[in-house]
Amino acid sequence: MTKAIKLLTALPQVQRERLMELAQEVSFPEDTRIFEAGGTADRFWVIRSGAVNLDQEVTPQQRVVVATLGAGDLLGWSWLFPPYQWDFGAVAFSAVRAYEFDAAAVLGLSVEDPLLGLSLVRTVAEILAHRLETTRGKLMDTYALRRRGPL
Repeated sequence: MTKAIKLLTALPQVQRERLMELAQEVSFPEDTRIFEAGGTADRFWVIRSGAVNLDQEVTPQQRVVVATLGAGDLLGWSWLFPPYQWDFGAVAFSAVRAYEFDAAAVLGLSVEDPLLGLSLVRTVAEILAHRLETTRGKLMDTYALRRRGPL
């Protein structure tokens, strides 16, 4: 399995510095719901410290954690693709500090600086590919355990 891609360290220094000009420092207390599936995706975050669970509602009373993100991880990518709605929910598993980016401002900067836009899209695509690979591995492990049955 490949190593996780971190958005800020993967971007070339010049593009990273331009992007960071748009960053706002934010924090979320433990158990804070950051966003809900289906909500408007108009921003994203890079986690500085703490952990965030991405979850999917199975029933109104039950959610399944599909991934846990930590320091350096990108939280939110739905702002890049129509219909600009969150695919999952996100909740602070512990106290979280993060850089928050307004999607419209980042997209505007990407138009001004096409190299930044291309670097950003490529890096987000690599992050998504890695997460898909990780999820596939977890599903395969789960399926294999169920096929074997109880010990």
